[in-house]
Amino acid sequence: MTVVGPFGLSVQDRDLTRDVQAGLDAVEAALAETVKSDVPFITVTASHLIEAGGKRFRPLLLLLAAQFGDPGAPGVVPAAVVVELTHLATLYHDDVMDEAPVRRGAPSANSRWDNSVAILTGDFLFSRASQVLADLGPEAVRMQAEAFERLVTGQIMETRGPGPDVDPLLHYLDVLAGKTGSLIAVACRIGAQSAGAEPWVVDTLGDFGERIGIAFQLADDVLDIASDGHESGKTPGTDLREGVATLPTLLLQQMPADPADPEDTRLRELLAGDLSADDALHAEALRLLRRHPALERARRETLRQAEEARAILATLPDCPAKAALEGLCDSVAIRTM
Repeated sequence: MTVVGPFGLSVQDRDLTRDVQAGLDAVEAALAETVKSDVPFITVTASHLIEAGGKRFRPLLLLLAAQFGDPGAPGVVPAAVVVELTHLATLYHDDVMDEAPVRRGAPSANSRWDNSVAILTGDFLFSRASQVLADLGPEAVRMQAEAFERLVTGQIMETRGPGPDVDPLLHYLDVLAGKTGSLIAVACRIGAQSAGAEPWVVDTLGDFGERIGIAFQLADDVLDIASDGHESGKTPGTDLREGVATLPTLLLQQMPADPADPEDTRLRELLAGDLSADDALHAEALRLLRRHPALERARRETLRQAEEARAILATLPDCPAKAALEGLCDSVAIRTM
């Protein structure tokens, strides 16, 4: 068994391992070349996050989706570059909105330079992605445009928050589908389309991509509470400290309060307050939430999403790439245990 890419994705076929690794190497080289500018400073800022590394999850899924057609088709690697450049551009913008000082273990662009440079660099990456995309044909342009609209819509929905008559949990899942699921979905969709896969295969892989993208984000929600930090790569309870509502806390809010349970009462009091400045209160809230039934419900919902993703794959022809995608569903379960 050979492990390729992020999240412990297991590829058990030697030829597939070779093809996917060669594709990832080609994508990496193309990314570095595509962001070069005649203005040296722009090359430095545009290369900043590429050089910081990253999981390349979207290119990896795109390359696996291309296995359902001709993985050597000339548009496959450029399509992966488009999707990853779009993702990287959103990270520059996200760091400005979140005032994030660090990204991928390195100073964020906004902290290394300033907000204006970070925003404009993100715009530069969008422009380069569009140039590459233009050579992939009108169908690829349409797919990417629709995904980008959904991504931006999800970000705006998150910024605005749920309205007074909107279920916060449903709002949150809609945000994830747009902000996270849409770009992972288009990675699968455009990968299969660029490889000449049949239209129904393209649609099926797109549906899978969105569902597995949501499942992985929900797994991150669980890990933020349940892990010791090694698996999630960030300090446990980060979302809790920042007051960010995620799946465990949203499910808790939906559950009726139990006045006979002092821990439930105390946890709700803590979550209603500010946990950002007091380490002791934050640690107490984290400890109580780890023991609360809401966390187990969050695990079950995450597993349900992963199983729905697996079910989507059922109609695809059996092949090593399908087995690798099914393995992603298994890895969601492993991460949330």
